[in-house]
Amino acid sequence: MKAAASADPASAPVLAPELQAFIIHLQVEKRLAARTLAMYTEALLRLQASAQQDGVALPAATPLQLRAWVGQLRRRGLAPRSIAIALAAWRGLFRWWGRQGLLLANPVDGIRPPKAPKPLPKALAVEQAMALADHPGATADPAVAGRANTPALAARDAAIVELLYGSGLRIAELLGLDVAAHAGAAGWVDLPDATAHVLGKGSKRRSVPVGTQALAALRAWLALRPQLAAAGEMALFVSQRGTRLVPNQLRARLQAQAQRAGLPTHVHPHMLRHSFASHLLQSSGDLRAVQELLGHASISTTQVYTKLDFQHLAKVYDAAHPRAKKSPPAR
Repeated sequence: MKAAASADPASAPVLAPELQAFIIHLQVEKRLAARTLAMYTEALLRLQASAQQDGVALPAATPLQLRAWVGQLRRRGLAPRSIAIALAAWRGLFRWWGRQGLLLANPVDGIRPPKAPKPLPKALAVEQAMALADHPGATADPAVAGRANTPALAARDAAIVELLYGSGLRIAELLGLDVAAHAGAAGWVDLPDATAHVLGKGSKRRSVPVGTQALAALRAWLALRPQLAAAGEMALFVSQRGTRLVPNQLRARLQAQAQRAGLPTHVHPHMLRHSFASHLLQSSGDLRAVQELLGHASISTTQVYTKLDFQHLAKVYDAAHPRAKKSPPAR
């Protein structure tokens, strides 16, 4: 047993001293996280193995050889993200050697990882979004009430869901709203005008409409807000401590509400923004209007929702059209 145990470490690949010195540099001087160091170590082990296989001294490696080694990673089935991490580690190593005067040019410069397919945003079905918005948050159940489901908190959560889904706000935009407009306000809701004024990405301001259901939910929350808000607190949405609600608190409340509403999937705030865009596009087909409402700088960012819309249409077709499913030919 002892012999077998001692054989395992000997068979495991080990970084050459000059590569291990780079990892120590990242750990001590750059203070990289342990997970990042582990990924970089694995990437350097791959680089070392390729160089040894080709009989190449790493400081003398050429861009052509580096490209060939990237190609090997692709043929081995490594994901684009993993290849990108490997290239980042390799580039950092050669840059470090360059600062030490060991080479004149970085052979990794100009080598780009393969493009990873962008996953489609996840959106709720219309029925799921409605179930979440319509589900009462307050309850008389002592087991649930003990988890801070008071009428005030339920009203706050309902108003949050209505704004996220009804106006497509980002979580930072929603939590940046103040209870009233003032000189230093990042955002606010104009109830008489049924408009939310928010500060979006790139410090760009935009105004979005607020629907009837959201207005009613906001008025219900504002009536109960004094029960929670600390004196002088300007945030529209406050926590149990009376101060501005923070993202982690909002995420936890939303997920709990989704579970109580019987939704079978993990729900996060941005999913409601995706649902807003997808459902609006399904109903209107107006991509430019959806772009304006979301505050996207480029319409190419908004176009991803056309793919969601096509997926929705494809599901409707598969479920409803008599020729959607092929029947086996009669014999």
